[in-house]
This record gives sequence, C-alpha cells and structure tokens, in this order.
Amino acid sequence: MAEVKSAINLNLKHPELFRDKAYVNGQWIEAKSGERFDIIDPGSNQKFASCPDMAAEDVDEAVQAAQAAFQVYRTFTPRARADLLAKFDALIREHKDDLAIILVYETGKPLAEAYGEIEYAASFTRWFAGEAERIQGTTFPASIPGRRIFTIKQPIGVTAALVPWNFPIAMVLRKASAALAAGCTIVAKPSPETPLSAITLAYLAEKAGYPKGVFNVMPTTLANTPALSEALCKHPLVKKVSFTGSTRVGKILSAHCADGLKKLTLELGGNCPFLVFDDANLEQACDALIPLKFRHAGQACITANRVYVQRGIYERFSLLLASKTQQQIRVGHGLAKGTTMGALTVRSGVDKVAAQVEDAVRRGARVLAGGGRVAGTEGYFFEPTVVADAAPGMRVAQEETFGPLLALFPFDTEEEAVRAANDTSMGLASYCFTKNIDRMWRLFENLEAGMIGLNSGNSSAAESPFGGIKDSGFGKESGKDVAINEYLITKTGTLTIEGQY
Repeated sequence: MAEVKSAINLNLKHPELFRDKAYVNGQWIEAKSGERFDIIDPGSNQKFASCPDMAAEDVDEAVQAAQAAFQVYRTFTPRARADLLAKFDALIREHKDDLAIILVYETGKPLAEAYGEIEYAASFTRWFAGEAERIQGTTFPASIPGRRIFTIKQPIGVTAALVPWNFPIAMVLRKASAALAAGCTIVAKPSPETPLSAITLAYLAEKAGYPKGVFNVMPTTLANTPALSEALCKHPLVKKVSFTGSTRVGKILSAHCADGLKKLTLELGGNCPFLVFDDANLEQACDALIPLKFRHAGQACITANRVYVQRGIYERFSLLLASKTQQQIRVGHGLAKGTTMGALTVRSGVDKVAAQVEDAVRRGARVLAGGGRVAGTEGYFFEPTVVADAAPGMRVAQEETFGPLLALFPFDTEEEAVRAANDTSMGLASYCFTKNIDRMWRLFENLEAGMIGLNSGNSSAAESPFGGIKDSGFGKESGKDVAINEYLITKTGTLTIEGQY
C-alpha cells in the first residue's frame, strides 16, 4: 500500500503507521458510497485528516469476514492466542511515540496524558495475554450414581465493539484484548471524532500476525453511526456487543440486541460523587481529586462530578482546592510545552460546561476558580473551574458534566452525604475520603456504585473489574475471569457411565 499523507505534518517516526481507510478482512478499503469525512484537531479547530464514511450497507461484508475468520481463529490454542497478544502488545509499546501524537491531534489531550493512555491501554493487551491461558472448565460431583458432570468454555463468536472518543485507544483495547484472548473475532466502530487511533491499532494487529478478518475497523460519521450500529447489533452473526458511551444510547442499543438475545456489556454514563469528611487528609483528597476531575479536561465517565465536603472543613477545603487548581492546571494545545489540560474533544462540550456554570451562578453558586471559555484561541478550550455552594436543583448536580467543571456541596452527617451521593439514576463510581475505618466500610457497602474509591481517586486498572450498576450499565470489563467470560459460552456435559471401579 502506498504511503498515506495526512493533511498536516505529524512528524511521525514511522510514517507508514498513519492510515486513513477502513480495515476489513485484511484489506484497506473505502466505503461503498465513496464518501469520506474530516477529522478535526480540537486544539486548533483545523482539519486534521479524513476517513471513509462507512454506512449500514458496509456492515454485512465486515461481519461475514469476521465470521469466516472466527471459524479458523477459534481453533487457535490458548498459547497461540497469548503469543499473538504479546506481539501486539510489544508493537503498541514500540510505536507509542507516534500513537501519542495521533492521539493528541484526535482528542485534544496533552501529550503526557496521551502517553498515559497508551500505557493504560497496553496494560490490557498484557493482562489478557495471560488470561488467554487461564480459561478453564470445571467438574462437579453428581447427585446420581454413575453420572459425571463437567463444563468447557468456548468463544462466543463475532463481537462488535462500539467505542467512545475520550479514550479511543484504551477503550478499543479493553474490549478487543478480552475478545481476542477468548478466541473471538471483532468488528470495531470507533467514534467519528477519533477513528485514526483504532485504524492504527488495526495496522499494528496486522503486523503482529493476526489473520485477515480477525480485527476489523469501520470508521463512520455521526450521521451514519445510528444506522451502522443498529446493523451491527441486529446482524445474526454478531453474538456479542460491547458499548461504552451514554446511557441514552446504551438503552437504544439494548433494544436493538434484544430480538437476537445478544450478549451485551454496557459501560454507560456516570454522575460520580466524591465525599470528603472532617477527618480526611485534605492534601491527599485534593491531590486525588484534581487529576481525577481535570484529566482529559474532565471528559471521563468515572470523573468526580459532585464533590460533597463536610461542613467543618468546607471553606478550608474549598480554598485549598481552588488554589491547587489554579497553580497546577495550565491550559493549551496538547503538544505545547507545559500544557497540563488540553482542549475538549467536541465543541458542544464547551457549550455544555458554559451553560452549567451560568445555571449554577444564577442559582447562587460562587465561582472560586475559572468559570469561562479561554479567549484568543480557535480550539475548544474552557478554564478549569471550581464552584462552591452548589445545590441539588442545579444542572451540575443532575447532569454528567463531561468537562472541566467541579461543584462543591456542603453536608453535615454521613447519612446526609450518602443519601445525596446516591440521589442519581447513575451508579458507575463513587469516592470517599476518611480516616475512620468503620465509616470507610459502611461507605463501601452503602454507596450505590459499581466501583468505590476508598481514599483513592483511581478506579481503573487491567486487574480490576470495571463496570457500573443502575443506569450506568451492566457487565464488567477487565479484571480476573469476569471480563473474559463476557466473550465465552459455557457448555455443560453430562456423562452416564456403566459399571463400578
């Protein structure tokens, strides 16, 4: 294939890494329609590249290719699948410098965060390379004489991965690594804002030696996303769907999968509370909260959205947090030296944060830091913002912000804090800071979320099961056994034998 030229000079160490076509059945292809769409650098609002606009009419070819590949790939031994993942992992790490640059231009995040995402993403290829050889069946003692009962686990089949734009490399690999370790093939649909990351991973998977049809990537526009996603969900050969995104879309996809009784994993929105008690180490709480909130400009599902602070330390903590935010956060283009917070990935995100700040101030909140758009730039920038004296009726309390806005709410008692924290339809993650071990255990049990940070602001790791409850979805990604089981079926064998021995 001829070298592809991007619309800007990326200065990649390995220019052949850049790809701007769909990857289906081991081929770099255009959409049947011939249409393409632009990719925009959020840090400058300039065209970055373009990709094929795949549509519903392109789905069957990709799924058929994945199904044909599955018939062969399912027979690979666990050791062979582990070896392929290990080669894939090594190539990702080898090309991390180029991957990071592509990631900055796609998402707007700072270069240091791009490297962090790649390291986090590669933790899944490494973890699931080990998990591939740990898939085990079971035997059970039978209640009836002469009977033997046992189980085996087998890959479920073709899987579809529908991934978001905020962590486009990590979210593809968290799903793909588990699927590939299990022996499944995959069709990935990246977000319209960030398709190049997934396409680059397809190129590295090809270099690692995956057979054609095992790993497929279909970029598409926002306009074609609903129909393409529906076609994937409803295709009779797709046996498993994994989606990370909004609760609204997750419910739509769940309905699409219902008729075919598809196995489904949904990692949906969050409105995550962060509780700080009088006996907490305030420095520790601040130092955990700032990166949790302002990483990727607040565009993470597990970021703190509502911060509840006990009244005895409320003013002191508020001032400490505002001061640290102003001192530590430097807004700029992701490739600019000294940038610690980049642009929001989509322009509408800036508008949403501005509207939430305006609503909070109108209802009596105080702005302690930031509060406005960043002037003098064409990029999608908003200041890191801290508002105090937030109240339950404000939009910032009721909506997932997905931007660099942090709201502080005072509380008096533990019961009041727990009640407020749980007063949401979401249940992805919650965080609490206290040095009272009895309280810590009560909070672990009483906070309604799938993941609880206990004096910690980090709830995500390859070895840790990731997923929520309530309207934040169901199923787990990553972790021991549970994640790979999402891509396996269990068969039970019952054997009757004659004679005694």
